[in-house]
Amino acid sequence: MTALPGQYNELLMLKSTDFGIYLDGGDLGEILMPLKYVPEGVEAGQRVHCFVYYDTEDRLIATTEIPKAVVGECAFLECVAATKFGAFMHWGLTKDLLVPHREQNLPLEEGRSYVIHIYTDTVSNRIVGSAKIEKHLNKTTPTFKEGDEVNLLIARKTDSGMVAVINHTHTGLIYQNEIFQNLRSGDAVKGYIFKMREDGKTDLKLQKPGYDALVGLDKDVVNVFKKHGGYLAVTDKSDPEEIYRLFQMSKKNWKKIIGNLYKKRAIEMFDEGIRIVQHEDD
Repeated sequence: MTALPGQYNELLMLKSTDFGIYLDGGDLGEILMPLKYVPEGVEAGQRVHCFVYYDTEDRLIATTEIPKAVVGECAFLECVAATKFGAFMHWGLTKDLLVPHREQNLPLEEGRSYVIHIYTDTVSNRIVGSAKIEKHLNKTTPTFKEGDEVNLLIARKTDSGMVAVINHTHTGLIYQNEIFQNLRSGDAVKGYIFKMREDGKTDLKLQKPGYDALVGLDKDVVNVFKKHGGYLAVTDKSDPEEIYRLFQMSKKNWKKIIGNLYKKRAIEMFDEGIRIVQHEDD
């Protein structure tokens, strides 16, 4: 089995030395794991779970350190140095990750964090990073279906909303009028595919679209009222952000649930608030 640089590997230990152990990298030859990373009690013939990458002298090294992302993924990384060679990002390993100048939209600033895509440069064969995430993503036709739950990494704010990385493979947009919580670059959240557009772009929502998203939420809304003594000064004129803060849902969905509860006579609605109807078995 040939080791994959920039990925986690399960490599066979071959031998031990005073400065570490050597692992079988297959076609890449023997790979050193320095002594400070060697797991206690490991012996020749055993497999070692490790991350393989290139050290400062471009030699393959195995480590038990845990990077914040592997090749092919995106992560929110802090710039620890901006130099003439590019920006160096802390990604959880002893050697920082280089983002060359050509892979920066604007000069990355020391002390600030950015969403970075990690990839292997085909010319130098080095593992590097890029702040131009769309350059490396969106290269394949997405196989998402509307309503799919996905993992999102918030990349940046635009005039229309927030750009997010979807499952490390594509980017999508959460429109501003669909955001009911404070989102910042680097936030990792669950989301849903809302629409696959004809131009190849993807629209996202933070809450599951459609009626199914509301099933079973009546009780959750009632429980929020109970936690506040059965009454809250909220109405259909309340600010969407206030509704989200209290109920963790969009105002649109909240109004649907409130309407359903009202039809069931589970709540009383007043000009200045809503009170749940208490029953003896509540």
